[in-house]
Amino acid sequence: MFLHIGSNEIVLIKDIVAIMDIERTTTSQTTRKYLKKCEEKGIITTIGEDIPKSFIITREGGEEKVYLSPISSATLKKRVCKPLSSDRRN
Repeated sequence: MFLHIGSNEIVLIKDIVAIMDIERTTTSQTTRKYLKKCEEKGIITTIGEDIPKSFIITREGGEEKVYLSPISSATLKKRVCKPLSSDRRN
């Protein structure tokens, strides 16, 4: 299964390590250091042009990648947890 994380970007759900709220987590110095280190490594991808509301950490083929998404972490969580409809005509 895939998760749409904004614009034309999708990630495999099985590759997701964490979905984090930017506003709540960047108050921590540890999180800010982590994101800065990821930026220095060049593993951050910003999705779209809107202000990021969440960041998604993935491990794809053994490599870590971080996406800054304009979609809230709550919305992304709902998308991950949404049960498949038994009526697939929609």
